[in-house]
Amino acid sequence: MARTALVVDDSRVVRKAARRMLEGFGYTVAEAEDGQVALNACHAAPLPELVLLDWNMPVMDGITFLRRVRADFGPDHPQVVLCTTEAEMERILMALEAGAQEYIMKPFDATILGGKLAQIGLLDEAEVPA
Repeated sequence: MARTALVVDDSRVVRKAARRMLEGFGYTVAEAEDGQVALNACHAAPLPELVLLDWNMPVMDGITFLRRVRADFGPDHPQVVLCTTEAEMERILMALEAGAQEYIMKPFDATILGGKLAQIGLLDEAEVPA
């Protein structure tokens, strides 16, 4: 089965870096610059297996997107990993309660991302860089 991911971040640089990491893990990657574009993409095409989601974006922020995608598609698909600078425990809990499967602090690298994807069953441990 083809691995598909949607990287949602208002920073083009962050999207490109995350894209390279995910492509290194064998994912076909699409990008969106805000939550509204991402939600439209989820409705227009086959649902991605994974969404890497920024919290703070214009138009529609990550939490609003997460709540909408869970209302529209259910609790398990797509799997969502929030990637953000928001470090407060209450924000992490809010994201998990809204339906995120995992949470990564920015900046992150392929080892951190791969480890999180392995934890939620989207990568085999052998695929995670040491």
